[in-house]
Amino acid sequence: MSRPPYGHLNLGDHVGDDPEAVAENRSRLATRVDVPHDQLVFMHQVHGAEVVVAEPTVGPVDADALVTTRPGLPLVVLVADCVPVVFRSSDPPVVAVAHAGRRGLVARVVPATVEVMRKLGANPANMKVFIGPSICGFCYEVPEALRAEVIAVVPAAQATTRAGTSAVDVSRGVRAQLHDAGISTIKVDRRCTNEFPELYSHRRDGRTGRFAAVTWLQP
Repeated sequence: MSRPPYGHLNLGDHVGDDPEAVAENRSRLATRVDVPHDQLVFMHQVHGAEVVVAEPTVGPVDADALVTTRPGLPLVVLVADCVPVVFRSSDPPVVAVAHAGRRGLVARVVPATVEVMRKLGANPANMKVFIGPSICGFCYEVPEALRAEVIAVVPAAQATTRAGTSAVDVSRGVRAQLHDAGISTIKVDRRCTNEFPELYSHRRDGRTGRFAAVTWLQP
């Protein structure tokens, strides 16, 4: 329902879009997931490492990761260049989503999410993870000093643009953190948000919408 520059299915309610359009888009998402609109659990994402064990709520929680063992409760992470990460454990049933941008990578939101799932009984060796589209290391140019700060914490995130300038590969950094946490089953959507026009990209467009990764346990 959203109009340009937000495209068609903007799910972000904090980017200047018409609130009625966003509400309708979210309602359509809920229909697709087959849950009531008010059951979708959103976050107020703050680029940190706060992990919340989700329950049904009337509004977004301040966090960058959500975890649940509750069937039928869809967890939503919104992105437009940052890395959306979806976690699944079958035995016991636990799912999670995390929002990992450059700052979240350094803050270690992904290892923090794995740790909360572990405390709920999940074994990292048996987890499966999906990493959604994000800006790639060839496109995410940053100042050299900023890259140095990131790779001091996550060396695998070091990257260089096609022009030879300093850059950060957040997705590769996330994968390194997952491997360090003992997770080996990782599926990656390698589309770059900056390069694929059907995906929202804040770096490319500035004023734009947000797309989502969603996960839930079947009732």
